[in-house]
Amino acid sequence: MSINRVNISGNLTRDPELRMTGGGTQILAFGVAVNDRRRNPQTGEWEDYPNFIDCIVFGARAEPLSRFLSKGSKVAVEGKLRYSSWETKDGQKRSKLEVVVDEVEFLSSRNQQGGGAPAFQQGQQAPAYSAPTPAAPQAYPAPVQTPPSAEVYDEDIPF
Repeated sequence: MSINRVNISGNLTRDPELRMTGGGTQILAFGVAVNDRRRNPQTGEWEDYPNFIDCIVFGARAEPLSRFLSKGSKVAVEGKLRYSSWETKDGQKRSKLEVVVDEVEFLSSRNQQGGGAPAFQQGQQAPAYSAPTPAAPQAYPAPVQTPPSAEVYDEDIPF
């Protein structure tokens, strides 16, 4: 038995590219950058090394996803690996490994690029939020804080 499942999260490296096959199947292609941390042998410092992963979505989900994804968007992707190899016109052998996407989770909103604060137009204020006013004042009892009756040890925790 073999398992072919991939979970990655990172930022889109480019705007998604939507195209269609001759048979009418929609294809959405995009790249995701994920970091790997390694210790630099010369300095001893930890450094981020980016990995660039090609992702592809087939079918009816491709077009709607293209409207929500853009360069810099933070996403979590689940899918399976697919290996492709081919020969170019000048005889060079090429290959690539890509993720055929089953699920995409948006980790930043449409107004956020790369997970930062929401983007607002110049001169536009952020929406103001206020707590609802209660109809009548209510008295709430003070919470009772009692210490645990017995000491808890690490061995007692079931995980």
